[in-house]
Amino acid sequence: MPDENQPTVPRAAKRPTTRSHHGDAFVDDYDWLRDKSNPDVIAYLEAENAYTRTATAHLAPLRSRLFEEIRSRTQETDLSVPVREGGYWYVTRTVEGKQYPVHVRVPVADEDGADDGWAPPALPADGSALPGEQLLLDQNAEAEGHEFFSLGSFDVTADGTRALYAVDVDGDERFTLRIRDLATGENLTDEIPGTFPGAFFSPDGEHLFYTTVDDAWRPDTLWRHRVGAPVEDDVKVFHEPDERFWLGAGLTRSRRFVVIEMGSKITSEVWLLPADDVTGEPRVVWPRREGVEYSVEHLWLQEASGVRSDALLVLHNGGSGDAPENFELALSKVPTGDPLGPEHAVTVVPSSQGTRLEDVDAFDGHVVLSYRRDGLARVGVVTPGEAPWEVREIPFDQPLFTVGTGANPEFRQPAIRLAYASFVEPATVYDYVVATGELRELKRQPVLPDPDGRPFDPAEYVQRREWATADDGTQVPVSLVWRRDALGLDNAGTRAEPAPLLLYGYGSYETSIDPSFSIPRLSLLDRGVVFAVAHVRGGGELGRRWYDDGKELTKRNTFTDFVAVARHLVGAGWTSPERMVADGRSAGGLLMGAVANLAPELFAGIHAGVPFVDALTSILDPSLPLTVVEWDEWGDPLHDADVYRYMKSYTPYENVRDDADYPRILATTSLNDTRVLYVEPAKWTARLRDVGAPVLLKTEMSAGHGGVSGRYARWEEIAFEDAWILDVLGRAEV
Repeated sequence: MPDENQPTVPRAAKRPTTRSHHGDAFVDDYDWLRDKSNPDVIAYLEAENAYTRTATAHLAPLRSRLFEEIRSRTQETDLSVPVREGGYWYVTRTVEGKQYPVHVRVPVADEDGADDGWAPPALPADGSALPGEQLLLDQNAEAEGHEFFSLGSFDVTADGTRALYAVDVDGDERFTLRIRDLATGENLTDEIPGTFPGAFFSPDGEHLFYTTVDDAWRPDTLWRHRVGAPVEDDVKVFHEPDERFWLGAGLTRSRRFVVIEMGSKITSEVWLLPADDVTGEPRVVWPRREGVEYSVEHLWLQEASGVRSDALLVLHNGGSGDAPENFELALSKVPTGDPLGPEHAVTVVPSSQGTRLEDVDAFDGHVVLSYRRDGLARVGVVTPGEAPWEVREIPFDQPLFTVGTGANPEFRQPAIRLAYASFVEPATVYDYVVATGELRELKRQPVLPDPDGRPFDPAEYVQRREWATADDGTQVPVSLVWRRDALGLDNAGTRAEPAPLLLYGYGSYETSIDPSFSIPRLSLLDRGVVFAVAHVRGGGELGRRWYDDGKELTKRNTFTDFVAVARHLVGAGWTSPERMVADGRSAGGLLMGAVANLAPELFAGIHAGVPFVDALTSILDPSLPLTVVEWDEWGDPLHDADVYRYMKSYTPYENVRDDADYPRILATTSLNDTRVLYVEPAKWTARLRDVGAPVLLKTEMSAGHGGVSGRYARWEEIAFEDAWILDVLGRAEV
């Protein structure tokens, strides 16, 4: 194995600058790496990449093998389950040898047939073309000549005659918006640069709405464009001046309203614009109130007279029930004049200590609730009536699973599209027929044999949930999955010797790391690696309080929970420190950096992807993308000395230890990332080098926060990371 700390390793020059806040002066030797227009910076990053290639050259055969395993198990020419919208079924196709998807559609064959024309057409097993298929957009053609390509907005007019799409070819999440005539396949002259994802047509197809960003790259302004008109004539519909709030917009499923949403991390506000009068003035639903979050769905209410009236479903945390922080669902009739306001609302699904309501979808005649209970995502159906409403949960029998609503664009659809997965079952698409309760399996993600011809069998893999005890006595859930016959590991997880184990964590923004299936993960499991997820505080697995206990001035709970999980797994005999690797991305990369400083002795290796490891420097600078928006998550160290001291106590870059025996560390990043700037891992790894840590830095020079684009390029990226992980775990030769 190469020495990752050999003398030829690149060394960043020290060019000290001093940052002073609240009476504290911090000398930063490496902040000069922030200027990517500086040739010295690019030269340094390229030198790091060259060194990483040399240090991992011995893993090239393993990387090739892992790539082939992913490719062999993936049905490369495949079709998504058709989604009905208007008179068409919309389908996404992948083609063997092509990096990107292709978007097509076919007409609905017979609206008077079975299920009122709602049963989707049968999919050819080989992924070949459907009868009557029409090409809408080939992403491969759009990506031609570009190292990076990402599709943002994509929408089709209600009459099916035009499509809009927006592309990013740099990775900085700034998209150029175009309109295509679907009869001719030619683009119109309309072209709008610098948009944010989420553009959409008005119901009549004559206008489209799009969002732009401010200097800090925060989506703050909604525009209306008339198709065929000059872009200079576009109308500003709404502007959000508060730098803590992001703006987004869309149509209700009923196509009755344009919904304009503003949201900070803790407060939200929604405005409605009648979709049949898009040149009119929007009006607010509930005026913003600090700490109150809500979302809105439109519902038609059937009056006793037979007349339908507008109503709103409002999912909010501003109530006074048993657990208002876990949200409740309210129903509000829409008055003809202002104001709307919470005084018009009646609670129909109250809040609960054990259930976190997360989303609501309104259809003609039924409502679908998405919620979380016992750490698992669930879906229930409601038939509107007298309050309180009864929620009928759709049952699944796996001990660990996730289920959510899929693509359901039509207001009058008799079935609900669901997406389901577990750690051991491939992703599955269902239609749930509301009238009968029937659950129809439409498609299960195909998993083909590996390169040696071994077929995939879900029964060969086992999943389970355990609980670790944190320092303050809190019970932290841990999910595990492994191959049943791996190294003598039995169904209870008991084994004669510790297993190699990959421990993943995130723990921010109330994001839950739910059970999911992964074809690339099979390559780890089949080599005897146990995959574990630490559901630490700061995530949303156990409700809003679980999130609140891992943010701002309780953020350290996220890090100590992860350490407690690692110690539990060692103490329970699952693994040992020399056979465990930690893994996390973005805010999870902050977790990796903090854990490296807190408990380096617990891990043989740590992979930190696009890691937020210089958090204090970034959150102190309101000119950077996302900083002000993030103050509700991390606190405001610029104006609050207590927050400054607290963040400085854990931010990884500033807490690198001279006395620590660090494990092997791999940091991966992208030059054009606008969410976590490449400079953070570049500075962190340079500082780690100062104390002799065995660290590698890999920078994608033409990518953004999500890494490389294109599925084959992504598989190569996964193969690189997994080969490194297997090498650290001593499984590279297995």
